[in-house]
Amino acid sequence: MRGMEVLLSKRWILKEQERDLYYRLKDEVGKYKKFFNEKLGYQLLVNPYLIKLDKVPARPVAALGIKEFTDIRHYIFLCLLLMFLEDKEAGEQFVLSELLEFIQTNYRQEQIDWTSFNHRRLLIKVIKEAQSYGLVKVDDGSQESFITDYNQEVLYENLGTSRYFMRNFSRDIQDLDRPEDFYSSEWIGMDEDRGAVRRHRVYRKLLVEPGMYKEKGEDEDFLYLKNQRNLIRSELAGYFDCDVAVHRTSAYLLLGEESRMGRTLPNQSMVSDVVLLCNGEIVKAIAKGELTTDIEEKVEINQLTFRRIIEGCKDKYDQLFSKTYRELTSSQFYELIEENMLLWGIISMKDDKIWIWPIAGKLIGEYPAQIIKQINEGDKDE
Repeated sequence: MRGMEVLLSKRWILKEQERDLYYRLKDEVGKYKKFFNEKLGYQLLVNPYLIKLDKVPARPVAALGIKEFTDIRHYIFLCLLLMFLEDKEAGEQFVLSELLEFIQTNYRQEQIDWTSFNHRRLLIKVIKEAQSYGLVKVDDGSQESFITDYNQEVLYENLGTSRYFMRNFSRDIQDLDRPEDFYSSEWIGMDEDRGAVRRHRVYRKLLVEPGMYKEKGEDEDFLYLKNQRNLIRSELAGYFDCDVAVHRTSAYLLLGEESRMGRTLPNQSMVSDVVLLCNGEIVKAIAKGELTTDIEEKVEINQLTFRRIIEGCKDKYDQLFSKTYRELTSSQFYELIEENMLLWGIISMKDDKIWIWPIAGKLIGEYPAQIIKQINEGDKDE
């Protein structure tokens, strides 16, 4: 795996956990710094403990959240855990009850009651995620026991990496209210270099987001991409096994077989195959005139219509799915596919409306016609 792909794919590389990779990248980062800084505006942090590329998208993207977190309280608990660890030295131990008291005191949105099974379960998921990042480790006790009994104690050790977890801000963020404000604040003071700001946005959209789309009106980012497509394509191909596909209203970074950069679609999971099949049914519905695209090549439909398409895909291909998917109810199947389509930026939702983005037409799948014919003939025989 190429060094730049590693930096883009991983949250960070901890020397304690990946010593060989850490030293290899430490020797190579000098070759990458200029690209990341000039093209994406990213800072590369290298210290005796870790190597981290501060990756920030051009705008808020749901797909870039922590997949394991399904409740806003997960994120709040994580922030409070980071605040708690801020006063701890590397290698310093603490007990779970200390953290419980800190969260209970500083949580402002609601009253936290650790006798509540739901609150305990939410917190342990956050701590387990923090363990996977290398922020803390368990020295003694059982976290699972705490879920069932709030009197259980657990001994943790602070690994000293929490201070590098959050990105560095160049200004005071106390007056920032919306997610969008955090992104725009990054470029404050760069009015004299609007070209650099635009370049950063374009490269970030290509490298970080599922797709780049032309927005209403005169979209200067998309115009820049169209005018500079050959240069951008050549430059990215020099660092990654990839190509850049530019269409009328959308553009995509297409990874080659040798690329291992982050989460990709499709992947080796069955659910990604099913998502491609559902995309194929959407494209067929558009071709038949059953769905209509707007000027930006998006499809806007209500949730009931979208649900019919997804459940219709299950009915059509059910016999070809693995046992796990065959045994899902229509509702379970729909919820699974909806969740993954949201994750990959194929759809977005607001109230009862769903927008299907052009990427759905770029990533489609279907079974060979002969297999479908055999299924249909089997149904007739029955």
